[in-house]
Amino acid sequence: MKKRLFTLLLIAVSITKIIAQDNDDTYAKALKYKTEYKYKEAFPLFQVLVKSDSNNVNYLQNASYCYSKYGYYHVTGETQKIKFYQSAEYLAKKAIKVNEKSADAHYVYAMALGRINENASSKQKIANAKLIKSQVDRAIELNPKLAGAYHILGRWHRTIANFSAIEKAMINSFFGGVPPGGSFDDAVKSFMVAVSLEPKFLMHQYELAQTYYDMGKKAEAKVWAKKVTEGAANNEDDLKAKKESELLLGKL
Repeated sequence: MKKRLFTLLLIAVSITKIIAQDNDDTYAKALKYKTEYKYKEAFPLFQVLVKSDSNNVNYLQNASYCYSKYGYYHVTGETQKIKFYQSAEYLAKKAIKVNEKSADAHYVYAMALGRINENASSKQKIANAKLIKSQVDRAIELNPKLAGAYHILGRWHRTIANFSAIEKAMINSFFGGVPPGGSFDDAVKSFMVAVSLEPKFLMHQYELAQTYYDMGKKAEAKVWAKKVTEGAANNEDDLKAKKESELLLGKL
């Protein structure tokens, strides 16, 4: 009996090692795709990894990131997109529970909320404003070189700066105001940091151009929009940035 139990134990250990090795190989492959901005290829691999171990913070935060990216670029229909963004939100929140000190977990949570806000009502956008700011601030506190966090921070400042008088009144009346900031100047500063950290990522540059345009600084907007159109597109984000910059130049 003891011999049989020992044999079963050895088999269990062997299976565990095989699964762990398979996960390591899959994770390395998925991470490579993500680093190369190949969200379509990375997404299903991270799905598999999360199913195999739903308490691994790396699997969770990367899966959340891919749900946001894949949902944005490869899912049609606003209802379906929202489902992907909500899955991204769920996974990010779980990642934070597993490791509150993971900068990426807070970053992808802010990203998911930002995606949800793109098609949300004014009331929901306002309700999420404080949460997005708190999450992105925490991400930057934990990792001051996280370019994506500064990108979201820049969009946050610009969004608040663009709120209408009615929306700002709602913020003060129902949500007790918003955290300090929310200006175009703060948005420019944030995007500048993102550009300095990831100078080849064209979306940072496009958002900077858009911010200058919203400020009425057309000369600066034109300079940055041209930089994007002249830059090399290496991924889906870059292609979108180039398209949006061409449209912006048309306005200018």
